Amino acid sequence: MSVTSFAASSPPIFLITHEFYPVRGGIATFTEEIARATANLGFHIEVWAQSAPLTARKTDWPFRLRRMPLKGSHGFMCQVRLAGQLIRHRRQLRHATVYLPEPGPIMTMMLLQFIPAFRPQRLILTFHGSEILKFAQTLLNRWLARRLIGRATRISTLSHYTQKLLLTHFPGAAGKTLLTPGALRTDFAVVPPRPAKLKDKIIVLTVGRLHPRKGQIHTLKALQTLAPEVRSRLEYWIVGRQSKANYEQTLRAEATAQPDLTVRFFGDLADNELADIYARADIFAMTSVDHGRSLEGFGLVYLEASSHGLPIVAHNVGGVPETVIDGVTGLLVPPDRPAQLAAAFERLIFDDKLRRQLGDGGRVWAARNCWKNSATTLFNPAATAP
Repeated sequence: MSVTSFAASSPPIFLITHEFYPVRGGIATFTEEIARATANLGFHIEVWAQSAPLTARKTDWPFRLRRMPLKGSHGFMCQVRLAGQLIRHRRQLRHATVYLPEPGPIMTMMLLQFIPAFRPQRLILTFHGSEILKFAQTLLNRWLARRLIGRATRISTLSHYTQKLLLTHFPGAAGKTLLTPGALRTDFAVVPPRPAKLKDKIIVLTVGRLHPRKGQIHTLKALQTLAPEVRSRLEYWIVGRQSKANYEQTLRAEATAQPDLTVRFFGDLADNELADIYARADIFAMTSVDHGRSLEGFGLVYLEASSHGLPIVAHNVGGVPETVIDGVTGLLVPPDRPAQLAAAFERLIFDDKLRRQLGDGGRVWAARNCWKNSATTLFNPAATAP
């Protein structure tokens, strides 16, 4: 049976998430794009998401959106409210496919799984990385997660790295785990050619929430170690909202250490503004590091930067090598090697040809995945795990 034929006759899909527009970030992008692709395949899908301000009036989705009366945090009361919503609608969910694409609803389902009357017909889970370590940390969470994974019909990860991490901590996921890599956002699918450079400064850009795991401090320090005549040719642009207390203040304080290096903080930009920032940049850098139990499982932002023809400098950690190909789309550097990191920046700053080569390679690489294929893998019963 074709995917389209199966989709038309399959039970409804309820995607339940705490991270959906207007929330920004990789998981929110994954959730929205998977839902869009699933609807476009012909499946009956409905998204249940956290509450949002009345000003968040995006309406171009090909699926129905239901806002739940909860903020969408991982806090206890939010979990209780979500559990109440799911129990209240258990008859509707019982004969459907329930898809949990991120850790918040998974945490709730870890408790609800013991209510026989609630169990959905099919349960599909997606793991991104950091939550695996969190679930494996304590005996109780490990037991709950193991039981839920055992009940799941299908499980997905965005990268081979995350899949290996999941199977290491939860071997019961073997035989039902498939790869559903992220792809370019719908509005990034076609990016115009890069405009001609209008000024002589080289702009290094980082886009990501302001958190130690994203590694802005490592990029900043590496740029500061360059020779004064090199620093004077640079600007470092930092885009993103603060998500870790005092980290922005730490970055701003560090930025004053070398006043001849211009550092600009843009905050959280709207998508149309972000596209302009990408177009004006010359090098993309996100030097992520493992930070406690927080790790980089995939990194959709690397694909977005590549789609704009930007060469990338990144740390060789987590799932990053599956989105940044060393020598093809960017330069990968081992973490905790600041001299190598500075050398990678210096190499790109002085080699226009290499910047163009890596940028062109990135455009091709960024288009290799598509959301339709990942949605088919998730919901087509013919798809099998390796």
